[in-house]
Amino acid sequence: MGLCYAKPTTKDRTKPEEIFENPQTPNDYQFESRPTTPKQFFPFYLPSPFPASVKSSPSNPNSTPKRPTTPLHLLKKAFPPPSPAKHIKALLRRRHGSVKPNGSSIPEDGVEELGLDKNFGFLKNFFSKYEFGEEVGRGHFGYTCVAKAKKGDMKGEEAAVKVIPKTKMTTAIAIEDVRREVRILRSLTGAANLVQFHDAYEDDVNVYIVMELCKGGELLDRILSRGGKYSEEDAKAVLVQILSVVAFCHLQGVVHRDLKPENFLFASKDDDSTLKAIDFGLSDFVKPDERLNDIVGSAYYVAPEVLTRSYGTEADMWSIGVISYILLCGSRPFWARTESGIFRAVLKAEPSFEEAPWPSLSAEARDFVKRLLNKDYRKRMTASQALCHPWIRESHQVKIPLDIIIYKLIRAYVCSSSLRKSALRALAKTLTTTQQLYMQEQFKLLEPNKNGYISLQNLKTALVESSTEAMKDSRVIDFVNVVSSLQYRKLDFDEFAAAAVSVYQMEGLETWEHHARTAFDIFDQDSNRPIMIEELASELGLSPSVPVHVVLKDLIRHSDGKLSFRGFLKLLHGVSSRNFPKA
Repeated sequence: MGLCYAKPTTKDRTKPEEIFENPQTPNDYQFESRPTTPKQFFPFYLPSPFPASVKSSPSNPNSTPKRPTTPLHLLKKAFPPPSPAKHIKALLRRRHGSVKPNGSSIPEDGVEELGLDKNFGFLKNFFSKYEFGEEVGRGHFGYTCVAKAKKGDMKGEEAAVKVIPKTKMTTAIAIEDVRREVRILRSLTGAANLVQFHDAYEDDVNVYIVMELCKGGELLDRILSRGGKYSEEDAKAVLVQILSVVAFCHLQGVVHRDLKPENFLFASKDDDSTLKAIDFGLSDFVKPDERLNDIVGSAYYVAPEVLTRSYGTEADMWSIGVISYILLCGSRPFWARTESGIFRAVLKAEPSFEEAPWPSLSAEARDFVKRLLNKDYRKRMTASQALCHPWIRESHQVKIPLDIIIYKLIRAYVCSSSLRKSALRALAKTLTTTQQLYMQEQFKLLEPNKNGYISLQNLKTALVESSTEAMKDSRVIDFVNVVSSLQYRKLDFDEFAAAAVSVYQMEGLETWEHHARTAFDIFDQDSNRPIMIEELASELGLSPSVPVHVVLKDLIRHSDGKLSFRGFLKLLHGVSSRNFPKA
């Protein structure tokens, strides 16, 4: 399971400044879920050089340097912004039992909660069915070994076994993480690009999660073996597989929360081997209209909204954006010497697309990455949309899966006023042929009779065909039941496109200004009408206590009482979600 900090893998710790002054120094610092095999240095691979937790000791007196005294005259100046790393690392350690709530220090081993039930109800006879082989990976919370089946349907076959010691499960949250990991793997197994789950076992000492053995190594190793980056065509082949499995997970209401090159394995050593997503130890269930708030992940790949503790499946898309950036140029988009610096960069800095090799790459490749690394999660592409991106589609004809964002957008559309529906129809008319391709693919998945119309009930029917047991835990089905129960007429493709267009995602396009102006001209000619400020306030869901005349007066033209361009843009976003029916 990945964490937002790193630790040294050898006892002889290299000084941080030596790593940066001498790039040839072996990289001793690796992410928690990495094996301890030394790696060749490349800029994107080097994690923060500082260990996760270094305690002062007689044998290491310089491990925790004293804070320098602040001269009094400096107190007159403004303090620098507080580090986002301190509370983030404290939350991570508290999650896994290595810090007391409100404690004054962060002990290495922590204190175990009393009365924890570490019985999972898994099978008990692991060693009667499997024989352990070599260890192939070690992380902060366990290790992975090869095992050979001694009997049963898999007799003679090898499998990968993730071993999690129960002594590491020192909090109720850590226990639930293990329970949920098995539940997710069991529910989702069968997807082409997801490691296959066989079974889970336990004894008094460990939990054993038995999975498919992938012999092709990590995606990270392949990147390193290619000199740190991929060609555009080879990068596409990798990203299609990553996007396909992530789209599948998101439809089921599962967010991975730790996507990085180390967590993708090739099934074999062949150049065209299938890529498999692994390590769902930090994954969780999330309903389409809910947000998660616990901070998990790996520092270089964590999304801004995770650090601000309000996120959903869009966080995975940010991580894929980071992976895409690395694949194409061989360096990380956000980098710093410390965890605090990494987090600040993720929150505030913009990735560079000016340095080599970006100017020599295609405009479509740059657009693809930029639309994933947007700090506003609402403007990012979904996995299904990314599979429809022109950069991917020009060389890969892939099956586009159903996208859960369609359900959220249709719910908002159906609950909107006729005026906002008119505004969205005007915006949908500005979509290019390429942009309509995604809409057409989604419409086909929802159109059972191929007669050019879909009903809201079709939304549920289509989802059930793609459902797994995970949807019960994520309550995606409950959400869709509410949407499909709304009373509304059948939608033809034109109205479906109006319902399924995301205004926020359109705002993230470089061509947004053209779309908006063209849509306003269409709306102004066909649907604009005189509107009272009170009506507009109701449209936008403003409270009666808000001074609406002051807030909204510039959104209505004085000449004819119709919406101005600014008012049109406000109308496109519509009312707040509080007016939507709840699941």
